[in-house]
Amino acid sequence: MAAGDTAATHRQNLESFLFAAVIKGRGELNFGRETYTASKGECFLIDCRLPHFYRSSADEPWELIWVYFNGATSQQYYDFFLSQSKNVFRLSSFERAVSAVTKIIEVNEEKSPDAEIISSKYIMDLLTLALMANYGMEQYDSVLKNKLMAVHNYIDDHFSEDLSLEMLSSKFYISKFYLTREYKKIYGMTIFQHIITARINYGKKLLRFSDKSIDDIAHLCGFNDQSYFARQFKKSENITCFTYRKMWMDKSK
Repeated sequence: MAAGDTAATHRQNLESFLFAAVIKGRGELNFGRETYTASKGECFLIDCRLPHFYRSSADEPWELIWVYFNGATSQQYYDFFLSQSKNVFRLSSFERAVSAVTKIIEVNEEKSPDAEIISSKYIMDLLTLALMANYGMEQYDSVLKNKLMAVHNYIDDHFSEDLSLEMLSSKFYISKFYLTREYKKIYGMTIFQHIITARINYGKKLLRFSDKSIDDIAHLCGFNDQSYFARQFKKSENITCFTYRKMWMDKSK
C-alpha cells in the first residue's frame, strides 16, 4: 500500500487485488484485452494474478494512491464487481475512497497492533464503494437503504437460522462496518438486537399457542440452549418464559 507517482508497472501472478485512485493527472491501464485511460477522480480495481500493465501519461503525469489486499471474500466481491462495472470506474464518493486508502496506509505505517483489523474495515469500505460505482450519491443512498431493507427482511424470514454479521455482509455485498453503522441509524437497533427480538417474538408465540417444551421452543427460535433463551427472554420481557406461559394459560381459563 502506498501513494505517489508511478511511471510504469508491469506485473502478473501476484496473489492479491489492487485498488488504485488517481488523485492527479492521468495514465493508462492494460488489463486483459482492454486498454483504459484513467484520469484524476477515477479508480481501478484489478486481479493482480492476471497480466497487467499501467503507466503514467508523459505530458500529464499521474499521482496514485493504492492498496493491495486479499482475503476470504475478496474474490467474491471482485467477481460481483465485474458483473456490473468495468475495471476503471468513477466514484461519486471519490473522497471517501481516497480517505479510506490513506487511513490504511497511516495505520500500517504506525505499526498499530490493530492494523490488520482496521485495514480490513477500510478495505471492505472500498469494496462497498466500488460495488456502487455506477450510482450517484442520491442513488447510492437509495441503493444502500434498499440493501439494508433486504437485510432486515432476511432476518425476519431466517431468524431461527445461524445468522452472523459476517454472513450477512458477505451475502448482501456490503461492508460489515457500513452495515453495523447504517442499520442502527435506520432501524434504531443493531443487527444482533433485531435477531434476538425476532427470536423472542416467535418464542412468545410458541409459549402462548403451543404445548412444546421450553427446550424445544429455544431451538425452534434459533437459540443454542434453553438457558440462553431463558436469559434473553427475561431480559427482553422482564418476566421468565415460564411465568409468561402461565400468565396466558390463566387468561384462557
